[in-house]
Amino acid sequence: MSSHPDRSMQDLKPTVWIGKQGCTETMIDEIVEQLKKRKMIKVKWLQNAQIDPEVVATQAHAKLVEVRGRTMVLEEKRKTARK
Repeated sequence: MSSHPDRSMQDLKPTVWIGKQGCTETMIDEIVEQLKKRKMIKVKWLQNAQIDPEVVATQAHAKLVEVRGRTMVLEEKRKTARK
């Protein structure tokens, strides 16, 4: 493999910023909409915001790819045609 997966995550720019109000329903809606458009997004939050990345991913029906500090990368869950 020529491209390392971490490199693409480092190049990804944050598109959602969670402020001091925390992760509201409006924020979850925005994350869901951005995932539909981009398939993978980076989310950052303020130091004083109480954020659990796993909870955010679950609420947004997304896959938590990586967490580093106050930054997480979310990926759209793929819908499988097979069962």
